[in-house]
Amino acid sequence: MILWPFGGTVRMRIGMALGYAGGFKETVAELVDHEKAGLDIVFVPEAYSFDAVSQMGYIAAVTERVRIASGILPIYSRTPTLLAMTAAGMDYVSEGRFVLGLGTSGPQVIEGFHGVPYTAPVGRTREIIEICRKVWRRERLEYEGRHYNLPLPEGAGTGLGKPLKLINHPVRDRIPVVVAAIGPKNVALAAELAEGWQPIFYLPERAAAVWGGPLAEGLARRDPGLGPLDVIAQAPLAIGDDVAGLREFVRPVLALYIGGMGARGRNFYNDLARRYGYEQEAERIQDLYLEGKKDEAAALVPAELLEKSSLIGPEGFVRDRIQALRESGVTTLNVTPLADTPGERVKLIERIRDLAS
Repeated sequence: MILWPFGGTVRMRIGMALGYAGGFKETVAELVDHEKAGLDIVFVPEAYSFDAVSQMGYIAAVTERVRIASGILPIYSRTPTLLAMTAAGMDYVSEGRFVLGLGTSGPQVIEGFHGVPYTAPVGRTREIIEICRKVWRRERLEYEGRHYNLPLPEGAGTGLGKPLKLINHPVRDRIPVVVAAIGPKNVALAAELAEGWQPIFYLPERAAAVWGGPLAEGLARRDPGLGPLDVIAQAPLAIGDDVAGLREFVRPVLALYIGGMGARGRNFYNDLARRYGYEQEAERIQDLYLEGKKDEAAALVPAELLEKSSLIGPEGFVRDRIQALRESGVTTLNVTPLADTPGERVKLIERIRDLAS
C-alpha cells in the first residue's frame, strides 16, 4: 500500500538507464533482450555526450514494446517548441511509446558546455511544460510568460513573427512528461504539472522527511486529469549471497556527485546528502573531492547510503528493499543490472520483474 502522500496500490514498472558513452549499438542489441525479459521503460541520458534524440530514434526502430524516455533533456539547450517538436516526432516514430524526461542539469554543464545562462530553473520548467502541451494540442502558439514569449513581442525582433501551430498531427496530444528534480521547489512543480517525478539517490526511509512537504504541496494543485504521479527511483541491481561487495562500485559515483558535481555552495547532490542527514560526511566528501583526493572522498560515502539506495544483496534483502520503495511511493524502479555478461544481466531483469510484480 502506498503510504505518503499517495493512495491506492500499483504495479511497479521496471526501467533501465542506458550508459553515457561507448558501445551504443551493442548496448541496444542487449536492450532488445531486456525488452523480451519484461523491461517496461528505458531512459536515455544526455549530459555532454552524444545527443539523446538520435539514439532514441535508433532504439525506437529496433524495439517493439518498451517505452523510451529521455533521461533527461536539459531545458536550456533547446527552445520550448523544439522540445515539443522533438517529443512529438519521437512519439510518432515509436508509435506512442515516448516519454519526455526534462531536467535542469547544472550550471557547470549549461554555462560551460552550452554557453547559456543557468537562470530561473523552476520557472522555465513550468513554462516549457505548458508550451509543449499547447503545441501537442495543435493550438496556434501564443504564450506570454516571464521567460518565454511566443511570438516575440513587438520590439524584440523583426516584428514578423506569427502564431503558428504544429503542421503534423501528433500520435498523442498529451505526451507524458517526467521531471528530474531534487530541490523542494522543483519537486513541488513536478508533483503539480508532470506525469512523473525522477529523484536521484533515492533513500525510501528518508524520502518523506525530505520530499513529503513539497510533494503534498504540488499534489494539492495537481489537475486530476494528469492521473497519479509516477515516482521513478534509481538503484543498482545485483542479487546473490556473495554480491554485497558490488556496492563498492557505486561508492565513487556517489562521491563524484556529492563531492564534485557542482561548485562549493552550488552542488544540488551535496545538498541532498545533507538533507538526508549526512551533513558532516557531505562537507568532508566535497572538501576532499575538490582537493583532488577522490579515493579519500569515496571512502567517506556512508555505508548506509550505499546499502539502502541499492538493490544489491541476497534475494531476501532485495525483496525487503522493493517493499520499502513501494511503501514510500515508488511506482517505477529504474535499475542498473550489475553482471559480467549480457545473459546474466537479462536474468537480473527477469528476476527483478518477478520480485516487483
